[in-house]
Amino acid sequence: MARVRSVLFVCIHNSARSQMAEAFVNARGGNRLRAFSAGLERGTLNPDVVRVMKELGIDVSGNRAKRIDDLGIASRDYDYVVTVCDEASAERCPVYPTRGKRLHWSFPDPSTFTEAEEVRLQKIREVRDAIRQRIEQWLIEDAGLREPVP
Repeated sequence: MARVRSVLFVCIHNSARSQMAEAFVNARGGNRLRAFSAGLERGTLNPDVVRVMKELGIDVSGNRAKRIDDLGIASRDYDYVVTVCDEASAERCPVYPTRGKRLHWSFPDPSTFTEAEEVRLQKIREVRDAIRQRIEQWLIEDAGLREPVP
């Protein structure tokens, strides 16, 4: 049996983008790839993200925001570390020490969306779908998984 590879998704607060990326990978990584997520600062899970992920049948409501120095995160060695900060906050996006491959994918920060509820949710759906698409591309091209994300 092949070794299970691991990926850590990192952003500022671990409240939205990194949580979505972790959930998408874990929804289909099976016994070949396991995802984790963390932030530079511990935020609070964004309830709008919980809502839009649930629309796809993925329940992240039991997740908690974690910091990159939390024992459960810092004690692991990762094959991949992917930062998902937007370009505006890229200078604050943490650099996580790893021997694994480092990647950076820029996505807008849902915590900055202040529009009315339906507009805000639509913008978060767009970020969710962009993350899902980028995960799918990466899983096929780099991580070697061929089946589509649910």
